[in-house]
Amino acid sequence: MKNILNILVIALFLVGCSDAGRKLPIIGHPTITGNDTVYSTIKPFTFLSQDSSVITEKTFDNKIYIADFIFLSCTSICPVMTSEMKKVYDVFEANPNIYFLSHTIDPENDTIPRLKAFAEALGVNSHKWFFVTGDKDHIYSMAEKSYFATAYPDELSPGNYIHSGGLLLVDTHKHIRGVYDGTNPKETERLIADLKILLNEQFTR
Repeated sequence: MKNILNILVIALFLVGCSDAGRKLPIIGHPTITGNDTVYSTIKPFTFLSQDSSVITEKTFDNKIYIADFIFLSCTSICPVMTSEMKKVYDVFEANPNIYFLSHTIDPENDTIPRLKAFAEALGVNSHKWFFVTGDKDHIYSMAEKSYFATAYPDELSPGNYIHSGGLLLVDTHKHIRGVYDGTNPKETERLIADLKILLNEQFTR
């Protein structure tokens, strides 16, 4: 019996070591330059938050963040996505190394006051979870070219927009490290687990 317990302890230790050493993949289209592999990064951007603060890619320097694309009048997947994102926020609210970034794809209607009211109703910290607006073409371009996501107007779709339902995990080097179905609670659990792995990779020395 004692030998069995010893084996179990060793097995658990090895699993723990394995998890500690795990690294998430880098998502995107790498290019090979000589002996170096260069991965896609999030391109520069400038938006305004619910507090009218200027938010750029530099806001997220040395931060891990989760991004998504939503609009406030959406009655299909957006409320579910925001609810799942809030679950992740609640787990990591006290962690200063993790931020959240929600882009509206309907900037004409999702004004700064509306974004602010929405964020306040959620009860989130405006210095940690940014609801941003800006030039719509810039938003759509960021979705497609930086986040490999979909976001554009479509009169035949619910709410007159088509957009991806993904939650996108971005590391401190502006690489996408994971994409998660924002409508699936199981995927939210996976995102939370992957965030812990990424925190260990990038902030544990």
